[in-house]
Formats: sequence, structure tokens, C-alpha cells
Amino acid sequence: MHRRRTGRLRAMSECARSVSPPQPRRAIVIALIVGCVFFMEGLDSTMVAVSIPAMARSLGQNPLRLNLVIATYLLSLAVFIPVSGWIADRLGTRIVFCSAIAIFTTGSALCGLAPSLPVLLAMRVIQGFGGAMMTPVGRLILLRSFPRSDLVSAMNWMTIPAMIGPTAGPIVGGFVTSWFSWRAIFFLNLPIGLLGLVLALRLFENFRAPAPVRFDIRGFLICGAGLALLEVAIENLGRPIIPGALGAAFFPAALMMLALYGWHARRCQDPVLDLGLLHIRTFRIGTLTGGFCRIGLDAVPFLLPLLFQLGFGLSAVQSGLLTFSSSVGAMAVRTLAGPLLRLFGFRRLLAGTASIAAAVTAACGLLRADTPVWLIVALVLLSGCVRSVQYLALNTVSYADMPAILLSKGTSVAGVAQQVARGFGVAVAAALLAVIAGPTRVTVADFRLAFFLVGLIPLVAAFGFLRLTPSDGATVSGHIRPQRRAKAA
Repeated sequence: MHRRRTGRLRAMSECARSVSPPQPRRAIVIALIVGCVFFMEGLDSTMVAVSIPAMARSLGQNPLRLNLVIATYLLSLAVFIPVSGWIADRLGTRIVFCSAIAIFTTGSALCGLAPSLPVLLAMRVIQGFGGAMMTPVGRLILLRSFPRSDLVSAMNWMTIPAMIGPTAGPIVGGFVTSWFSWRAIFFLNLPIGLLGLVLALRLFENFRAPAPVRFDIRGFLICGAGLALLEVAIENLGRPIIPGALGAAFFPAALMMLALYGWHARRCQDPVLDLGLLHIRTFRIGTLTGGFCRIGLDAVPFLLPLLFQLGFGLSAVQSGLLTFSSSVGAMAVRTLAGPLLRLFGFRRLLAGTASIAAAVTAACGLLRADTPVWLIVALVLLSGCVRSVQYLALNTVSYADMPAILLSKGTSVAGVAQQVARGFGVAVAAALLAVIAGPTRVTVADFRLAFFLVGLIPLVAAFGFLRLTPSDGATVSGHIRPQRRAKAA
């Protein structure tokens, strides 16, 4: 068994060395096309966040319950992402990437036709299945198309269209919801998905592992059940679906299933999520500590539109115009990410931005209906800037020291951690609001306490980032320690 695995890894290593990087112009085009799927997903997620109050009125639901529209999609992503790496290795990255775009686009159209909340949630699961293969396989294509030394540059090219989606999403979502219907926001993905599908078929290479492993179906079922139970446990905490002892049993059941998967992964030759990769320090901190930090950061884009519409009484368009500044800041600061990494390195940059994010999140809790618009815009803009730098650094440090033959497994593990964090961020924010408000209507004071509590999450994560050394990921960041500068001089 060990010989077969060693031979497979050797073949994969030879395959990775034999793939020559594309011409610079073609490589940039590849990065932009991969970024287009992130654009489509970012546009979808930000439009949905702004449209939640309108969806709630249309479907006769409490707005806080509509967090399920976001959380269900993110949970579907997390559950199915482990399948993406195995399918890509077996069928090839181009085939899987194009199929994923088609599934995501079809699921989006079906969401727009959903007559009720249960049907809408079911369609979001289908959409999440497409997104689960679309984004990690796209990132895998990017990692295999660029030399490691150019990874930061590749990430920046990818994030140009990826940041346009969240930037335009709040305004487009607010306008479409106000003047047409919330259903129309899902139909906007149709032309974008078709364009991405055509370009990917024409320009992408079909990277394929020479000896794909057998799929770990048992691990997939155990891990998926654990993540689903944990999501239900958080949802049930805020708005009890199943009251009493049975509802309280979800947390221990989820932890038991996840612990069972950890036991399974240590004994399985090729687990669906290779937890052995966590022995790589930069990957472990970027994935686990970074995932915890993302829970706090990703709660803010969910809370802000609700604060503006439910707390301040603003329209969807006005809310979209205010949250729009977050994405503008995120896009503008991307050009500074590379120099900041070279200057500070991963350790100081991640710890510093996490601390700033905690302060900015808490400051959002101080906003009131009579707060000057320019001050709201400045605060939301700063929130977007900090979140953007944090995410780019996390996405880069996670793969900084990972061998090329493990990139496929690494993108699966990191992708699951990211989507779980995003889903838990929304679920935790909604649960906090529900617990704080109780059976009464949510008020501005309820939002204030929720923002303060959410702000503690990135603050705690900042201490975890200090476990990095100044030289960790230096090959990717270009950071040189002062002692080395002195010797060089």
C-alpha cells in the first residue's frame, strides 16, 4: 500500500514539474476567467444579503429566518467541496470547472422560480453544489498555471473581477429588488455563467492527476453529517426549530461526528479531507485560525444591510449604496496588498489587520439612524479595506509552503474551512440577534450588542496569528527580516 501511494505521489510530482507555465498574457487571461466565477458568486451573495427583507415579506417569513438562504448555500458549499478535488483529479479540471458553472447557473435560475422558502432552500443546495466545484477547482487551475513566486500577482489578477462582483452586488441587488423583484437577482447569473463557460472551454488546459485515488465515501458522509448538524445546532440556538432536549443534542452530536471523522482520517489512506496537511504550520494557521477570524469578518456583511433596513428604516437601494463602499474599499486596497506583505510579512500583517477589523466591527455597533452619511460610508469603506487585505493574506499564506503535489488536497481542506466559516459567520450573527432580541422586534440596540460580540472573534484570532514566525511564507510575501537586511547591507 505504501509503495502504491509513493508511486502515485512520484507520478503526480513528475506531472506537476512537466506542466510549463503559460505565456504571461495567457496566464493573466486565465486568472481573470477564474476571477469571473468568483465575480458571479460574489455578485450573488451580496445581492442576496441586500434582498433578505424583501424575500421575507414575499415569502411570509421573519427576516432573521431568511439567513437560511445564505447559510444553506454556504453549508452546501462546505459539504460538497471535498468532492471537487477528487472529481477534478479523475475527470480533469477544465471539464469539472465548466460543469460546475453550468450547475451553478441552472441552480440560480431555479432559485428565481422558487414558490416557497423550502423550495428556495433546496435550489440553493443545488446552486451550492455547483459553487463547491466551481471556486476550488478554479483556484486549483490558478495554482497550477502560475509559478509559486508569482502567486501573489496571480491572486491579484484573479481578484479584479472577483472584487467587482461584491462591489456591484449591493447596488444592483438593491435596484433590482426595489424596481423589479428579488427573484430577478438570480436570473442575472445566466449571461455571466454562459460567458464564463465558453471562455473556459476555449482557453483552459484539462489538468488531470495521473493516478486518481478512490473516493472516501465513508469519510464524506461522516464529515458532511457533522458539518450539517453543527449548522443546524447554531440555527436552532437562535430560532428553535426543535425545542427541548432534542434540540440541545445537536451540538454534542455534531462534535461527536466531527471527532469521528478525525479518527477516520488518521486511519484512512486517502481521506476526503486530508487533515495531515495541518502539520504544515502556515497552512494550519491560515486555515484554522484564519477560518475562526473569517467567522467574525463574514458576519458583518450580513448584519449591515439588516441594520440599515430593519434598524434605520432605509430602502434596499439606500442600503445597497451604503454597503457598496465596503467593496470599493476592498478593491482599492488590493494594489497595496503586495507591498504591505513585503513590508510587514504574514505574521504582523495578519495580526494587525485582525485587530483593526475587531475595532471596526465594534464601531459599527455605535452607528445610529442620525449618524452622518459620510461617517457611515467611511467606516464601511475601512471595513472593506481591512477585510480585503486579511483575505488575500490568508489565501496566500495557506499555500505558501505546500508542496505542489498536495495542492489539490489543500484547496479542498482550505475551501471547506472558508465556506464553513462564512456560513457560521452568518448563522452566528443571526443567532446572536435572535437571542438578544428574543420574541420582540429587533432594534438598533440589539444590533449594537451583536456587533460588539462579533468584534471579539477577530480580536481573539489576532493572538493566533502571532504563532507565525516572521520568516513564514517569506518566499511568497518577499518579506525580509531586519536582521537579514543588516547582513545584506
